[in-house]
Amino acid sequence: MTVPDETQRPVGTRRVGDATRGSHAGRPAGPRDPARTSGPERAARVGPAAVAEPAPPAPDEPAAEPTVLAWDPAMAHYDFGPQHPMHPVRLGLTMDLASQLGVLDAPGLRMATPSLAADELIELVHDPIYLSAVRAAPDPARARMAALFGLGTSDNPIFTRMHEAAALITGGTIEAARAVWSGPPRHAVSLAGGLHHAMAGMASGFCIYNDPAIAIAWLLSAGATRVAYVDIDVHHGDGVQAAFYDDPRVLTISLHQCGRSLFPGTGYADECGSPNARGTSVNVALPPGTDDAGWLRAYSGVVPVLLRAFRPQVLVTQHGCDTHLLDPLADLRMSVDGQRASYEALHALSHELCDGRWLACGGGGYALDAVVPRAWTQLLAVAAHHTLEPGTELPPQWRAAAPQRVRAATGEVSIGGTVGMPRTLGDGVSVRYRPWDAGEGDPDNPLDRAVAETRRAVLPLHGLDPTVDR
Repeated sequence: MTVPDETQRPVGTRRVGDATRGSHAGRPAGPRDPARTSGPERAARVGPAAVAEPAPPAPDEPAAEPTVLAWDPAMAHYDFGPQHPMHPVRLGLTMDLASQLGVLDAPGLRMATPSLAADELIELVHDPIYLSAVRAAPDPARARMAALFGLGTSDNPIFTRMHEAAALITGGTIEAARAVWSGPPRHAVSLAGGLHHAMAGMASGFCIYNDPAIAIAWLLSAGATRVAYVDIDVHHGDGVQAAFYDDPRVLTISLHQCGRSLFPGTGYADECGSPNARGTSVNVALPPGTDDAGWLRAYSGVVPVLLRAFRPQVLVTQHGCDTHLLDPLADLRMSVDGQRASYEALHALSHELCDGRWLACGGGGYALDAVVPRAWTQLLAVAAHHTLEPGTELPPQWRAAAPQRVRAATGEVSIGGTVGMPRTLGDGVSVRYRPWDAGEGDPDNPLDRAVAETRRAVLPLHGLDPTVDR
C-alpha cells in the first residue's frame, strides 16, 4: 500500500484541529504551564533530496539470549468500552499477525506470562490513595470520589476490575524490566504497556497506571544509576517526565506533535528538568504534518547525541504508532516504514550504549487494523532479531478478517474498512532523510526551528555545543 494522501482520511474520524475536543482524543487539556511545558505548528517539508538511510540493524545476539515478550491474553481486559479509541482488539490483531508471520515462533523470542504488579511496586510511582480510588471506582456509590482522580471521564471510563487489568499490564512491563536488568535476555517487549500519561495521583489520557515509569523506578530500586527513556508516541510523554523531573538518574526524551495542537498540551523545549536535574528532561515539539524524513531528521539531531553523552545502563522506549498518517487522533504523516526505521535506530543504540539492555513498550495507536498490528509486529521482529522485509505480504485471511474483527468489537467501520487494508507489512515508502548537521538548520523550516530550540535548551547542560555536536 502507498500511504494515502490527506483526502483519504476516513470520514467521521476526529481531527486534532476540532475546536470541540479537550482530551487525549482532542485538543490540549488547558493552558500551557510554563514550568512543565513555543513550538512551530505548520507542516514541515524536509529539504531537497535526502541523503541518509536509516541505521543498519544491530548485530544478532547469541541464540541463548532470546528476547522476552511479556504477554497474557487477559491484558485485553484493559478495555474502556466498544467505542473508546484504544480498543484492545488492536492487541489481538497484532499477536495474530505476529504469529502468522512466524515472529512468535522465532528462536530469538520467548513468552513470559506476568502476574499482577503488587501494590508496593505500583506505589513506586503512584500515591496509595490513588490505588484505593482505582479499586473503588467501579462501585457506583464512589463515582464522585473517582472523578477527583480523573476516573469516569470520556478518556478514562470506569470498567469492572479496572485495577486488576491495569496492574496486569504493569506487571508485564516490570517483568520485562527484570528480564533486561538481570539478563540474559538483553531485550524485552511489553506491547500492552506504554501507558505514559498517568500521573502519581491521577488517571490521564487512557492511562490508569504509568507502567513505563513504574518499570524505570523498579530499575532504579534494583541498582541502576542511569536509565534513558525515549518516547516516540505522537503525544508528549508527560507522565513519565513528571515522575522523574527531579531525578538526574533518568533521562527522558520525548518526540511528539507540538502541544499547541494536541493533548496533553505540554512537552516544550524549555521543560528541561528541575534545578536538581537540569538537562534530563528533553522535548522535541514537532510541527503537524511532519513526515518520515522530518521525524528522522529531528531524531538524528537530538536522540543519539544526548544518549551518547548520558551513557545509560538501560534504554526504555515507548513506541506509540499514532504518528502514522492514518491515525485518527493526530496530525503527523509517518509511514510504517519510517516507524520501523525508528525501531532499528533505537535498537542499534541499545547495543552501542547499554550492552543491548532494551525494554520496548507499546503505547498509542488508533488505526486498529491498518497500522497498529503491522507496526508492532515489526517492533517485535526487530527486538527478536527476526528479519521481516517491509514487502512481506500480509496473510490473506488475516487481512480479510481484520476489519471485520474491528467492526464486531467496536460497532464501527475501521480505518482498514474505510480506506482499504494494506497488502504488505510496510507502506512501500522509501525512507531516506537529511540528517542533522552542524549549525542550527534552516531557520525558515518549522521543523528545523523546533530541533534547534531543543538543542539550544538542552545540549549545553550536558557540556555539548548545540551548533557543533551531533
